[in-house]
Amino acid sequence: MRAWVVHEPGPIATGPLRLTERAVPEPGPGELLVRVLACGVCRTDLHLAEGDLPPRAPGITPGHEVVGEVVATGPGSTRFRPGDRVGAAWLAGTDGTCEYCRRGSENLCPASVYTGWDINGGYAEYLTVSAAYAHPLPDGFSDTELAPLLCAGIIGYRALRRADIPPGGSLGIWGFGGSAHLAAQVAIAQGAAVHVFTRAPAARELALSLGAASAQDSYDPTPEPLDSAIIFAPVGDMVPPALAALDRGGTLAIAGIYLTDIPSLDYARHLFQERTLRSVTANTRGDAGEFLTLAQRLRIKVTTTPYQFDQADRALADLAGDRIHGAGVLLL
Repeated sequence: MRAWVVHEPGPIATGPLRLTERAVPEPGPGELLVRVLACGVCRTDLHLAEGDLPPRAPGITPGHEVVGEVVATGPGSTRFRPGDRVGAAWLAGTDGTCEYCRRGSENLCPASVYTGWDINGGYAEYLTVSAAYAHPLPDGFSDTELAPLLCAGIIGYRALRRADIPPGGSLGIWGFGGSAHLAAQVAIAQGAAVHVFTRAPAARELALSLGAASAQDSYDPTPEPLDSAIIFAPVGDMVPPALAALDRGGTLAIAGIYLTDIPSLDYARHLFQERTLRSVTANTRGDAGEFLTLAQRLRIKVTTTPYQFDQADRALADLAGDRIHGAGVLLL
């Protein structure tokens, strides 16, 4: 089978990915062999390729927004059958026994493993997935539309929960790519006034078309004090102005797995009056189930930029250059 691998992490312009041939993997106990139909292009894949997120295995295959068809099952796997359409997301496994797993916070499990970081992901024609961590997929979406829901959507949904938006409150969103444009729709459906901050004119137009109350440049002043905010862009410089834009008691959630350094904060300006700063770490399977159900009920509009499978390196370069409209998706 064909598979992209991180050959040598470095700037995307240096070609850190290499397309290679590998044997089709065999599903082990409790696993599924999945033929990949589509795989979303996530900024985490870019961080992995460039080495901001060091690969945890040599020659790892990126990709963790995978839509595919089950073609075989391993011993003891009865949850899905060949022919079923399933999704594979970022969280690929946990120990199930630690204190975090027992209290419902499996995303914090110290033994957690991740698709496209610890184990080979969806930038390939086939991959194996633990049946316990595979997701049934909602009807009414194409493969291309489903792929971004499996990380961009799920993580955006968790970020919304972490941002703790009060009923009828105001939400600021910094960065407006694959994850943000999905999270914004959920927030708007829940009654929030959403204000978007992004440097890309096309992204501002998309935000307004989806119902955002306003859309402006990344460092423009906010139209009103914000009850909540989410930073999707991996830019630490945005943290102080986002905190300063919060009203008393407001909450800022940082959605990415990677963030550049945060400049020094002034306590009185950025954190006093009970402002809260939160990170977002992966997702639980419960998050995924809730969001996928919500996406179907709300008929979430998924904006995508498609790429052929052999264009994975170009897709990541376009992502780095802010040339992707909505979410990038590799099609097989």
